[in-house]
Amino acid sequence: MPRTPIPRRTFLRSSGVALGLPLLHGMLPRFAGAAPAAEREARRMVAICAPLGIHTPHLFPEQAGTDYQTTPYLEPLQEVRDKFTVISGLNHPMVDGGHAAEKSFLTGAAHPGQPSFRNTISVDQFAAERIGHLTRFPSLSLTGGNGGMSYTRSGVLIPAESRPSRVFQQLFMEGSEDEKAAQLRRVKDGQSILDLVGAQTRAIQRRSGREDVETLDQYFTSVRELEQRLVRAEEWAKRPKPTVEGGPPEDIDDRANFSGRFQLLLDLIALALQTDSTRLITLMGPGGAEVVDLKGVEDGWHNLSHHGRSEEKIEQLAIIEKEEMRLFGEFLKQLDSYQDGDRTVLDQTAVLMGSSLGNASSHNNTNLPVVLAGGRFRHGQHLAFDPDSPPPLCNLLVSMLQHLQLEVDEFSSGTSTLTGLHA
Repeated sequence: MPRTPIPRRTFLRSSGVALGLPLLHGMLPRFAGAAPAAEREARRMVAICAPLGIHTPHLFPEQAGTDYQTTPYLEPLQEVRDKFTVISGLNHPMVDGGHAAEKSFLTGAAHPGQPSFRNTISVDQFAAERIGHLTRFPSLSLTGGNGGMSYTRSGVLIPAESRPSRVFQQLFMEGSEDEKAAQLRRVKDGQSILDLVGAQTRAIQRRSGREDVETLDQYFTSVRELEQRLVRAEEWAKRPKPTVEGGPPEDIDDRANFSGRFQLLLDLIALALQTDSTRLITLMGPGGAEVVDLKGVEDGWHNLSHHGRSEEKIEQLAIIEKEEMRLFGEFLKQLDSYQDGDRTVLDQTAVLMGSSLGNASSHNNTNLPVVLAGGRFRHGQHLAFDPDSPPPLCNLLVSMLQHLQLEVDEFSSGTSTLTGLHA
């Protein structure tokens, strides 16, 4: 018997609550349930993307293995040489489109430049579904002004925060009693949505075909999980936030002050990790058309990244990227100075620094620049893979998920851990 069509803009309503339905018959990602949430030591993950690439001749050593000669970009990291690995020869299979590939940096979703592209879940959100409840904030998405790179299970971009002062306030500053009460009311208001619209939910399911029923089951399961997260949010709202020295940072609006802006974001990440406010952080780094305020730089960053092998442009680009790596190196040393039990925060944190552009000048998305630090991997080496038969970058993401003590053997195009990283 033919079924009555369900209007696309159908809402389930009750007591002032409106719950929109998903796109039925759509190609939604397969729902994956969270792994059992056991108490575990604090393992963390940070992913940083350089949107304009990293000039790989200045990054990759000529020699593979542990005896590599340092390169200009790795020089600032040498104080923690035994706690990072530089990796060459990686790429995301079928991820192309030049700058558009940054959408897939943490997802591995194919052909991000195509009009029909639909993203998938990013590795940080995949982990947040499983361990996000262990901290006040399940994850943190930051940006230097170029958008974010964290995506939900349905492939929706999570808005990234660019103002360190606002993030500092959320992480560490207590609201007034009225503000706390209002937050709890908002949490409570969202705890029984499906109960309120239960009769309508059952009616919609009776009118749906088998495929749509499965889609609705997935959707309502997600809503139930959201309600459970809201309950946990209520518990966190009752606990005092951690206290840190000093007040909120002063935001830097001048994009030319690249060093200051990047430093503020890295310092904020370090504070969030040190206080265990969250264990999953992404940062889309700075990088745009601006002429950065560094001695010797006279052209816009984006224009310099399209150097066309001009020695003059590469020299100016190197000034910027050396500063970028210097700040990254200081960040790693900072994490390594924080104790976390008998280890350091860096030991407990897998930190990925890289880009979706292997050659920004030609918009090439192969042989990606990647540095992995921390996480107690087998470090102190240049891990070089054959660029003609590269393993997928998602194998590295699988390794990072396993560092988080998740029982995961594959993620997106990754079907195993990355060879050479594990003892």
